Amino acid sequence: MSRFAAPALGRRAFLRALGVAGGAAAAPGLWDPAPALAAASRVKGVETSAIGVTLKLELSQAPFPCDGAPYRDETVMVFVPAHYRAPESGELDLVMHFHGHVTTAERAIAAHKLREQLHESKQNAVLVVPQGAVNAAESPPGKLGQQGGLRRLCGELAAVLSSPAARRALGDAAVPRQARLGMLCLSAHSGGYRVAAACLRHGGCEVNEVYLFDALYGEVDAYRDWVLERKDRSGRERHKLISHFVAGDVRRLNLELARALEAQGVSCLHERRPGELTRKQLLSGRAIFIHAPIAHSAVTFEQNAFRDCLFASGFRRQLRSSWFEKQDEPRRIDVRSRS
Repeated sequence: MSRFAAPALGRRAFLRALGVAGGAAAAPGLWDPAPALAAASRVKGVETSAIGVTLKLELSQAPFPCDGAPYRDETVMVFVPAHYRAPESGELDLVMHFHGHVTTAERAIAAHKLREQLHESKQNAVLVVPQGAVNAAESPPGKLGQQGGLRRLCGELAAVLSSPAARRALGDAAVPRQARLGMLCLSAHSGGYRVAAACLRHGGCEVNEVYLFDALYGEVDAYRDWVLERKDRSGRERHKLISHFVAGDVRRLNLELARALEAQGVSCLHERRPGELTRKQLLSGRAIFIHAPIAHSAVTFEQNAFRDCLFASGFRRQLRSSWFEKQDEPRRIDVRSRS
């Protein structure tokens, strides 16, 4: 995998093309039109590999800088898998991951094998990892805690990714022109739960699924209320939660959340031993709680948890996969190397 480099057409020309690009047309009530936002955006680098293209962006609607916080990094990491193809619907499906404490978006996307797991899931979606508080033992949401913050970030992102220069960098994997919001899934590891909860409360756009990786340290009401909003819906219309947990307070709060949902008529699935739930249950479940007897730092990737959440998601698949074979049997757990 090559390191980040300026695009072949020249860094200045690339940034200039992004700066003058028009904003993506917003689906009413979902994304804001963003020509002015795109003008304040820029690409810091492009990394290419056999599995896809990673763009390192600076976006004006990134979580930071934000009034009242000392953090200034505007980075948003974006990974588009090589197999991605823009759907005829013009919808852009996103999975947005919020990293934990004492790290950066760039380190988290590599350490937790997020790109590799999206690639292996074969889902036709784009991964977005905003920079939170840099190397800090806290996880304030920044601008994503403001009303409509998630909608504005997605709108700016769509405008930049649909620009001519970004489309050239992505080649056959270019995102739709004038992209509209498709499915939106949020993912959080550890302290990233605060940012995800803020997006559920104030984001201003529909979130379809949430994946937590030893992350439920609080904000239980936000996740409970979000699931209950669509408790009588089915298929892609529901709100689906998958929460992995290790031990301690996170385990306790997960069990409390499950009890609260069940008291409101939501059927919850529990996995107490690795692989106990079938793949069919992961596909059809509405609120799934998985005990992961592994290290907190590895819960996202060591047993390919992020990948399997994506396999079982409502994203619109276009590639066949053997993952769905024998889906009524206890699923095999694949262990991934840390290297």
